[in-house]
Amino acid sequence: MGTFKNLDRLLDSFTQGSIPGCACVVMQNHDILYESYSGFADIEKGAKINERSIFRQASTTKLFTYAIGMMLFEEGAFRFTDPIYDFLPEWKNTTKYVQIPGRAAQVVPVEHPITVKDAFTMSCGLPYCMRPLDHVTDNPTVNAMSEAVRPYCKDGKIPTLRDEVRAMGAVPIMFEPGTHWLYGLGSEIVGAIVEVITGKSVRQNMKERLIDPLGLKDTATFLDEEMMGRLVTCYQITPDKKKEPMPRELDDIIKIGGAPEYSRANLNCSCRDFAVFMSMLANGGRYKGESLLGRKTIDLMRTNQLGPDQLRDFWHYNGVDILGYGYGMGVRTLMDKAPGASNGSLGAFGWSGGYGSWAETSPEDHLSIVYMHNTQGEHNELFHVKVRDVVYGCIE
Repeated sequence: MGTFKNLDRLLDSFTQGSIPGCACVVMQNHDILYESYSGFADIEKGAKINERSIFRQASTTKLFTYAIGMMLFEEGAFRFTDPIYDFLPEWKNTTKYVQIPGRAAQVVPVEHPITVKDAFTMSCGLPYCMRPLDHVTDNPTVNAMSEAVRPYCKDGKIPTLRDEVRAMGAVPIMFEPGTHWLYGLGSEIVGAIVEVITGKSVRQNMKERLIDPLGLKDTATFLDEEMMGRLVTCYQITPDKKKEPMPRELDDIIKIGGAPEYSRANLNCSCRDFAVFMSMLANGGRYKGESLLGRKTIDLMRTNQLGPDQLRDFWHYNGVDILGYGYGMGVRTLMDKAPGASNGSLGAFGWSGGYGSWAETSPEDHLSIVYMHNTQGEHNELFHVKVRDVVYGCIE
């Protein structure tokens, strides 16, 4: 059996190399088994990473959004077979592009409407196009998305989530719903459905349904001045291996008042707070006596939902951190240990974020693992799988 001293050495090796700073928290049965911080939150200031350092979550925010969606499912607010136009009427007449060799792509009606499940499983045919582009791509759906959102972004305006999703309702999607997997706007559609059902922003739902009940004191979608002071500096690694800080003005939208309440929500939190959230998922939806989500609902969430063609899309799109995983309701879920040589437990599930966050929870072991660092890109997944392998080696 391994030892957590191996994890200490691994994290230190990261920060002695290309990673400025990192954090890792491992919990089992709601108890912290391991917690460690290495390297710098801000190299220039000499500020070290610690238990109160706040990390930008980017796509790991989706785990909160999907958990809220699963709460609404078990409240009877929707079924996964429901068409999304039941909640978002602008999606009533969805069309798709059909590529005919030697001819321009043709626009035709879809055979089946996009369902709520298609949105949860990234099978709705829309990639990401966050803002208007200044160039034309070779993807007609991306080009149409760029033009659809352009009116909502004039003069630097930040659109609401509902505006973004409403704009995309007229865009021809890339394929027949449910036939392929494509990382993209599915989670934003889920967020919009959450807002329609609850009459509240995704941010408010996160606060009321997860942040407050779990007692997450170092978690917010908008940061006040004190929390901004604890936000780690994010670095990009230049071709000559220098650590270059990202422009601070990019963080303006996460300050209080920096964006509309109903704009797309992105979490910012400490590693320990995120581990508490993942621990709730690892322990049947309960945390310290309070039940937030049903155990069987979590089992559905972590059940692979993709068919053979979709799985090929999933494996092709992602890196080594998803080898052997399928995709459930918004999460990767371990199906086969062999392809990625994983020593984890089948059914373990989670996701990762573009700024270096990675999270996995194993209901079989009542275990949650959260790792975060402050580097964008830099083959994040190569760090993630090493952390995963070392942690599982320490678990009886």
